[in-house]
Amino acid sequence: MSTVYVMENDAFIGKVDERLTVKADKKTILDVPLIKINGIVVLGRATVSPAVITELLKNQICLTFLTENGKYLGRLEPEVTKNIFIRKAQWQAAGESLEAIHLVRAFVRGKLKNYRQVLLRAQREYAHLKLSSHITRLENAIAPINQTSKINSLRGLEGAGSAAYFGCFDQLIKTSEFEFATRNRRPPTDPVNALLSFGYSLLRHDVQSAVNIAGFDPYLGYLHVERYGRPSLALDVMEEFRPLVVDGMVLSLINKRSLTPDNFITEPLSGAVNLTKEGLRIFLTAYQQKKQSSFKHPVMGTKCTYQEAFEIQARLLGKYLMGEVDKYPPLVLK
Repeated sequence: MSTVYVMENDAFIGKVDERLTVKADKKTILDVPLIKINGIVVLGRATVSPAVITELLKNQICLTFLTENGKYLGRLEPEVTKNIFIRKAQWQAAGESLEAIHLVRAFVRGKLKNYRQVLLRAQREYAHLKLSSHITRLENAIAPINQTSKINSLRGLEGAGSAAYFGCFDQLIKTSEFEFATRNRRPPTDPVNALLSFGYSLLRHDVQSAVNIAGFDPYLGYLHVERYGRPSLALDVMEEFRPLVVDGMVLSLINKRSLTPDNFITEPLSGAVNLTKEGLRIFLTAYQQKKQSSFKHPVMGTKCTYQEAFEIQARLLGKYLMGEVDKYPPLVLK
């Protein structure tokens, strides 16, 4: 099962028998069995046939629309699952409930511990890096999590830990062709931020799909504040995956020179930096490979892919809110 990414402008996404086809410039550029697809992401403009839309809705496959630069526009989703009980539990935990506080602690702890592992691994591999003070700042943000009982205070710890991590992110880049000063977005104004933002957009598509499959309302979260149109719960669950899936992949593409400055263009008016068509292909291939890479899940004790882990974490979240387990374990890898 994989996600289909359509990058060609004015492409036509159609259906022939039980196969999905994508045509551009009067040529068929993709022909794949529908049974092998778990999502479609359109970057730019495309026409989707009514037959495809019907098939996607019947099989609970999400169709997400992004701009050519990776900015999220919207998505076509199948009917919400019939599990009203999990959504009832989700809504009952809203606010400053004990359940919400527990979950926010877990989301923040998972993200910051994975940040710390990234820096510890880099420090072991490259002893000359000056990461110790940033690791200490991260540990100082992690230490009080279990004793912190206000969600806003936990958000403050998350912010402090993220600042420590991105404060040394530039040291993790091993080529002089790229540099990172600070995290910026809307729009990203340098190649590294462009890659991070685009990766997080793709990750949002996958995690939101997993949250939907598990039966949740994706717009009611706990760590992320409620905002019209924001899938706060999907963003909550995303946190622990950001360093595991996107950050490591971005660093690998840069450090191995799979992407070079030639793969980026800068908009003259906004200063926004975007990938070229060839850069997009390289990035999407790497992201798909990362999602399909496997590891031993620390809670389940079995091997799984990151694609499967998105749904595993959503299911574990549901079990906690339904009272079937006494805690939600974030995904933390060493």
